[in-house]
Amino acid sequence: MITIAVDCMGGDHGPRVTLPACAHFLEQHADVRLIVVGLPDSMAGFKHARATVVLASEVVTMDDPLEAALRRKKDSSMRVAIAQIKDGKAQAVVSAGNTAALMAISRYLLKTLDGIDRPAIAAQIPNAKGHGTTVLDMGANVDCSAEHLLQFAVMGSALVSVLSGEQNPTVGLLNIGEEAIKGNEVIKKAGELLRTASKAGDLNFYGNVEGNDIFKGTTDIVVCDGFVGNVALKASEGLAKMIVDFLKKEFSNNILTKLSAIVAYPVISALKKRMDHRRYNGGALLGLRGLVFKSHGSADELAFGYALSRAYDAARNNLLERVQARIAHAAPLLTPVATALPNEAALQG
Repeated sequence: MITIAVDCMGGDHGPRVTLPACAHFLEQHADVRLIVVGLPDSMAGFKHARATVVLASEVVTMDDPLEAALRRKKDSSMRVAIAQIKDGKAQAVVSAGNTAALMAISRYLLKTLDGIDRPAIAAQIPNAKGHGTTVLDMGANVDCSAEHLLQFAVMGSALVSVLSGEQNPTVGLLNIGEEAIKGNEVIKKAGELLRTASKAGDLNFYGNVEGNDIFKGTTDIVVCDGFVGNVALKASEGLAKMIVDFLKKEFSNNILTKLSAIVAYPVISALKKRMDHRRYNGGALLGLRGLVFKSHGSADELAFGYALSRAYDAARNNLLERVQARIAHAAPLLTPVATALPNEAALQG
């Protein structure tokens, strides 16, 4: 049995979305147990033979600063859910809550893996090939060294090999051009490290890629710093919504366009499904001593269900052990750079 802890209070909709998604997920998977965490009033009435309700007295809001999330709200639903992994009661956790708080609490409670300095958020962006390009980092690390980008590539390779079955996924380094001489000094050094790692068999480095390659699906994985990755994610979400809204508007103008919509419905439906970001919901926080998955804050029931599925697949396929194995193999090249969360020492009390 796979056990997943769920922070049911996180996100824009909280229990109105998370609890129905959990109930549906349990009906779909007979080999899953859920530990659902939330406030007493919100969890009242939720029952399932394979679900355990754990109560919390506080909630980390989307506006809470890190100090409040880490130091003041020690009984928040987010922290209690993550603690289930630390205590050995769950193999993975899913939350739609405050991303910065989720990363900070997870790092504080679970710690990072040996050889990994900074955890990274890995998520998928829909591409033209009908699946998703895994991009990391998606916002956890705004400034990255070349060594950090190499660490991201190693962890991303393990993630994609688990979730897609591709044992040797290709890795692209996001740059302003394909040529090795392009980019700033960090990117150039990262390219050198990735080429060395590729020759050593630690990963399958394709080379430099540009922004449009994410949507083409040129490589299975694209590595970049968190600032660029988050911008790319939000831009792709906005583009997808714009296209879908445009099609709805154009095909509802008059009787002729409505008739055209009927004829073109199978194509429109396929396009809408391919671009539906809900199908790619559930970013993995890689580099931690536990499996933590971040759902989009605005996720509906369908999207949150996909986040649960990603956590389930990761636990079932031993993602943590496979990440550790890849890190161990690449250890000679992985040079941790000492960093800490803002005011981390002061917050540990």
